[in-house]
Amino acid sequence: MAKVKVGVIGCGSIATHRHLPEYAANESVEIVAVCDIVEERAKKRASKYGTKYYTKYEELLADDEIEAVSVCTPNYLHAPVSIAALEAGKHVLCEKPMATSYTEAKAMIDAAENNRKKLMIAHNQRFVESHRKARAIIESGKLGKIYSFRTAFGHGGPEGWSVDGENSWFFKKEEAFIGAMGDLGVHKTDLLRYILNEEITEVAAFVDTIAKDNSTVDDNAVCILKTESGIVGTLAASWSYVSKEDNSTVIYGENAILRLEEDPNYSLVIQHKNGEVEKHTLGQIQSNEDGGQSNSHVIEQFIQSILTDSEVPISGYEGMKSLNVILAALESSASGKITRIK
Repeated sequence: MAKVKVGVIGCGSIATHRHLPEYAANESVEIVAVCDIVEERAKKRASKYGTKYYTKYEELLADDEIEAVSVCTPNYLHAPVSIAALEAGKHVLCEKPMATSYTEAKAMIDAAENNRKKLMIAHNQRFVESHRKARAIIESGKLGKIYSFRTAFGHGGPEGWSVDGENSWFFKKEEAFIGAMGDLGVHKTDLLRYILNEEITEVAAFVDTIAKDNSTVDDNAVCILKTESGIVGTLAASWSYVSKEDNSTVIYGENAILRLEEDPNYSLVIQHKNGEVEKHTLGQIQSNEDGGQSNSHVIEQFIQSILTDSEVPISGYEGMKSLNVILAALESSASGKITRIK
């Protein structure tokens, strides 16, 4: 059986806990090389997976054996590394947020199209079973008209799981560009767009640094979002939740309320207008905490699209639309006005 030969650029936490083990577990993949500017880190990962290692991504991209790469670098490198990889003839799976500007995101998309290579953005929340079921329920019309929503993603901050702890690039504006909103908020903007199957058109937001003294990026954000059909709801992203991680979403409809990943025992709860309650156990959501879902399904989807030469499930365009909501939130917070997304 033919195997897709991959390289992983960046050997930090997301590569260590998601990309590398999921590639290794996929029988259709051969990990050829890893890359990290910290040689000891690259060497350690290479030793574990029996691969070559590089300390410069340009050297990995010059390796003709590699067909596809994961870009697991700090945010400011997502666009330049992805574009270089696409121009080198590699398919690209890029971590979120895909870029730090609309211009960068568009350049990534153009590079993929011009070189006829696949570009997928690693928005894993679309593959959570409760989220997929919620989208199907809404599409079926069972909820009737959707009135509102609230979604939140928060935990204690990157220092708890980043390989560099409190010195992580996540806290440095020149490398991260954006904090909790880019790390967590972009997951939720993408999720809302997916579940509601609508675009977000207006944003009002407060984005601030409140909890992290070592940070030059935001660590708390609260946004009001409005969709194209007029659904209004809230999104919260935080690095200051000192107890259990919150990764929940609630959809308020005409006939029922959907509660996703809110109850510790049931991943989907449906509270009907007539008082009936449905409770579903659909597996765990991906989490940085112990016991979280072990397979994000991002890797298998990316590899399957390469093997079958089919469209990736989360394209550069999709990643850009979710990024645009985050950029609008920053603009709204800075201006004190509602920002309309073009």
